[in-house]
Amino acid sequence: MRLSISIRLPALVLLALVAGCEKKPEAPAAVRPVQVVEVVLQPDEQDTSYTGDIRARWESALGFRVPGKIVARSVEVGTHVRRGDLLARLDPEDQKLSAEAARQQLLAARSDYEQAKADLARYRDLFTKGFISAAEFDRRKTAFDTAAARLEQSTAQLELNRNQAAYTQLRADQDGVVTAVQAEAGQVVAAGQPIVRVARLEEKEVAVNVPENRLAELRAPQEVDITLWAAPGKTFKGRIREISPSADAVTRTYTVKVTVLDPDATVQLGMTANVFLREAARPTVARLPLTALFQKGTEPAVWVVDPRTGQVALRPVQIGRYTQDYVTVVSGLQAGELVVRAGVHKLTEGDRVRVRADASQ
Repeated sequence: MRLSISIRLPALVLLALVAGCEKKPEAPAAVRPVQVVEVVLQPDEQDTSYTGDIRARWESALGFRVPGKIVARSVEVGTHVRRGDLLARLDPEDQKLSAEAARQQLLAARSDYEQAKADLARYRDLFTKGFISAAEFDRRKTAFDTAAARLEQSTAQLELNRNQAAYTQLRADQDGVVTAVQAEAGQVVAAGQPIVRVARLEEKEVAVNVPENRLAELRAPQEVDITLWAAPGKTFKGRIREISPSADAVTRTYTVKVTVLDPDATVQLGMTANVFLREAARPTVARLPLTALFQKGTEPAVWVVDPRTGQVALRPVQIGRYTQDYVTVVSGLQAGELVVRAGVHKLTEGDRVRVRADASQ
């Protein structure tokens, strides 16, 4: 009896040790609830925009062609003028005196010319009859030529002085609107000094400043739309007319001028305008929230959910551009795929997930 008990005790101990060495069954991996967004491929509708102001394509600084003292100014800023309208006037007295002096010089020159002409006719007759020498006749001919030249000079001088007298009136050379006044009545000005600026209204444009890294897209064919802050419901077509060849020394941006092709009465000089550059061929992209991005080494990636197995896989993607709220994915995703939109840093390859019913798409 004792022997039977002694044999059973080691067997029981051995069974206990074997039972203790058996592996406990592993608990099933936790299924994580996730929020997802369905991939929708659509043309990228984001347009590059710049802000500028409406300007006239042609704006001239007008000034007197003679010096003098301004005695009257007929326009103010904002005055609409037509070709030939009087803008300002100088004191004409000095120019009138110069014109009168030139007129008297012309009368004297004409008298000398008539006298030299008559003398030449008489001496020609005497020369043909042999009463005077050829040298004497040549002297009379030279005197006549000198008088004729002096007459032409006096005639031209009188015309010049008359023109200068007319230059004491500053008139508009084109239809337009006065945008600046740079001199007042009583001021003595030099010839060519700007008095008023007149902008022509037949063509208007928007001037914007563009950074150097965006110049390439301006040279590609694209549509240009223009909107006004003062008239948000209207859109005008535009055309890029000029790209500055050099950058501004202070802002390091390039001035780009965009012509407004179909302006109406609402487009006024100085208004704030937005210029939208719309690419003719827009790439097809997927929009994802910024929280969906995961970094795989140095490349961006997203977690894609397999709807059959419920597992996630890391997928590298190519990003088009970043905005304040979302990113555009150019390649790496197919339409209809589910991408985890939040909590991406808590996932690992092959994790099982459950799409939350309240997940926003």
